[in-house]
Amino acid sequence: MLPAALLLRAKWPPRHDWPAVASLGLCFFGLFFILYNIAMVYTTAARASLALSTLPLQTMIAGALLRIEPLTARKSIGVVIAILGVFAALASGLSAAPSGAWRGELIMTVAVLCMAFYNVWSRPFIQRSSALGFLAVGMGAGAAALVLVATLSGRIAVVAGFGAPQWIAGAYLGVAGGALAFILWVMALARATPTRVANTMTVNPLAAGLLAMALVGEPMTLNLIAGLVAVFAGIWIATTEGAKA
Repeated sequence: MLPAALLLRAKWPPRHDWPAVASLGLCFFGLFFILYNIAMVYTTAARASLALSTLPLQTMIAGALLRIEPLTARKSIGVVIAILGVFAALASGLSAAPSGAWRGELIMTVAVLCMAFYNVWSRPFIQRSSALGFLAVGMGAGAAALVLVATLSGRIAVVAGFGAPQWIAGAYLGVAGGALAFILWVMALARATPTRVANTMTVNPLAAGLLAMALVGEPMTLNLIAGLVAVFAGIWIATTEGAKA
């Protein structure tokens, strides 16, 4: 992210915004991912994905409480329908819960809360700088925190045992799943309300299901079809406004 920001001469956040931007980066790129990985230890991928899909609901509530985005009936209906779509798509995997799975889901819900406040508070800082500049500062702060935690916990030594597959996967996750994905995310936050952007997160588990079908031959189930229909219907409802008088 930093080389891209320097190469493209991105507009950096004003100096007085740096503490707030760094704090948002610590909250999301640091704390969120630490909690995310801890949560995955206790629960299944399907149940964790359902907890993650509460992001639009938490973002909508946070925006309303902070008086940044008004709570409307249309957005509420759209968000609920989209979340129900995720539930339908993951229904077959929700019954197989390991012992203590509730701990993972609770931790994931707290992690999502970090992302919800990041969504709600980011927009003015992005508008005063640029997507690249905002991300370079925030992700830099989060990355520094992750390196510190990994060093203090002794887990950074695991990297020494990485082979070619792990480095290739890490590079992909860092460039495509990290830098590129979050550039698009903050560009969306600069152009739409936090709830509308967060509601697209419900596509995530469904996209994983479609990729699993295409790449490893998992069957297309009625749950997945119903989930797709509900998610896209919910997104459409939440992102379109009714006719005004």
